[in-house]
Amino acid sequence: MPIRHSIIHLIDKKPDGSPAVLHTSERELFESQARDNLLTDLNESYNAKQGKAWGFFHEESGAYPLSGWLRAYLDNTQDFIGFTWQATEHLQKLMEETNLSVGGHVFIAHYQQGMTDYLVIALLHHSEGMAVSAALNVSPVKHLDLGQLHLAARINISEWRNNPKSRQYISFIKGKNGRRINDYFRDFIGCQEGIDAPSETRTLLKAFSDFVESEDLSEDQAREKTATLVGYASAQAKHGEPISLEELAALIDEEHPTAFYDFIRNKDYGLSPEIPADKRTIKQFQRFTARTEGMSISFESHLLGNKVEFDHAGGTLVIRDLPTQLVEQLKRAGASS
Repeated sequence: MPIRHSIIHLIDKKPDGSPAVLHTSERELFESQARDNLLTDLNESYNAKQGKAWGFFHEESGAYPLSGWLRAYLDNTQDFIGFTWQATEHLQKLMEETNLSVGGHVFIAHYQQGMTDYLVIALLHHSEGMAVSAALNVSPVKHLDLGQLHLAARINISEWRNNPKSRQYISFIKGKNGRRINDYFRDFIGCQEGIDAPSETRTLLKAFSDFVESEDLSEDQAREKTATLVGYASAQAKHGEPISLEELAALIDEEHPTAFYDFIRNKDYGLSPEIPADKRTIKQFQRFTARTEGMSISFESHLLGNKVEFDHAGGTLVIRDLPTQLVEQLKRAGASS
């Protein structure tokens, strides 16, 4: 994960309402294992966060200037340090206006992962801890607490530059710290939501369920393909990468690597070729599937105890909210009998 540039500034803002004080660094972080570990650990913490959102830049304006400053840096009309000064000063201004957030260390890094360039901006905080010195004395120590990462965003620079119509090249933590706090950081980035990750993931899972049923697969085959989907999607979510429908289709059916992808396109589910993976939705997905003479039953695990109830003693299922099409078929069958 080569780091092109990285820097840390400090916005010293107390929760007592006193004005924020900005301390800017005049030099980038020098190359070190500690710097590399910081970015690696930050990305791991960021990828593990629930409740992220995906979107794209607002049109550049006085209210949303970051995209213009970033473009100037990438076009070499502004250096990296100057760009980060502008960004951090703007963040400080928004902090003052909201008067809702305490300050912290602003970490900004431009790095490459594979063939893709990213920019990450995160507000980091410290936690108190204890350390034992070489003289075996105990002393208090502060350390960066990446587990308490609440305000951060990651911009896929390559996607933004090469596919300007994309609506998902920015991700940011929506978090649980209050809507106004999250809104001010989203406004700092200049981002508007473009993709609803849980909804997109649910649509993908619905398409997969329809595909499995259309293929008339055995129980073992359906279970194997479900495990493949969940494994791939979970791995993508863990690494902060989107689900590629073409990659997924090739994994699901090696003999017919485009079958699932063609099914999605032909049925017009409205999915983009790549969608963000929502970890929580994926985790809930598991199919109970069984087939017996004249009957096939298949449903997702999250429906159990809700629309589907299982009676352990009697070995029976109670299904509520039947599909309208099935209800109509049963009514017609009852009327004709």
